Amino acid sequence: MAAIDRPLKSPERSLVGFRPIKALGHFRKLVADKEDTEQVFHIIEALKGRKTARQAATFVQSPEGRALIEADYDIPAHLDNHSLWADCEQESVAQTYIRFMKREGLSAAGLVEESYKWLAKDQRPQDLYEWYFERLRDTHDLFHVLTGYGRDPLGELCLLGFSYAQNHNHGVQFIAFAGSHQLRRETGTKAPIAAAVAEGKRLGAAAAKIAHEDIEPLMRETLADARRRLNIGAPNQYLECLQILQSEGWTGDGDRPDFEAQAA
Repeated sequence: MAAIDRPLKSPERSLVGFRPIKALGHFRKLVADKEDTEQVFHIIEALKGRKTARQAATFVQSPEGRALIEADYDIPAHLDNHSLWADCEQESVAQTYIRFMKREGLSAAGLVEESYKWLAKDQRPQDLYEWYFERLRDTHDLFHVLTGYGRDPLGELCLLGFSYAQNHNHGVQFIAFAGSHQLRRETGTKAPIAAAVAEGKRLGAAAAKIAHEDIEPLMRETLADARRRLNIGAPNQYLECLQILQSEGWTGDGDRPDFEAQAA
């Protein structure tokens, strides 16, 4: 169903979601196997609550939201079609994103496939709430590039703090802060991990909502200009924590986008 033809809310959709015991069970599975990213979707669904839904309804009924719905283009397909951005300069969001995704061996379509392991596409209500929730999912790796948070465990947790402030899903907040406690326990570090995650939350609250952006022109901006326009501050606590962790001999998996363009 084309996005413009969808109802705001399908009769099949329930907007109630706050089951902390269920979320805790899935978090334990995620701790046991950090590659089992399906558990993330279970946790987010179990603690979703109503605030994200209210934000979704407000946005899809706004002029900006309606314009994006009417454009009706596939974000993952656009992001993965690197030839679309061949004319963009090296300092652009697009080229920085492409380098990041190639370095990490990722694709936007891959995240979509991972989410469908949790709940198949044909089992999802095809309404405008779903269009919005898909947009939050599909822009995840773009968040990495724009914020400067890497895919190392700490970077992912800080990005979840940032994302919670943007999207208000308590499942995201739960993973961020429970995960920071788990990382501190596993590493025994003296780095202020909780402060770095809290900083991510503050930066996310101060920034414009990335998922509400028109992706096409955003990708063509320079990374420095996009960060300034969106008011995305430098993740100083995260960078400080990485230095401390590395001095302690920790080598977290994953690379991170360079944030030097913000300081320039």
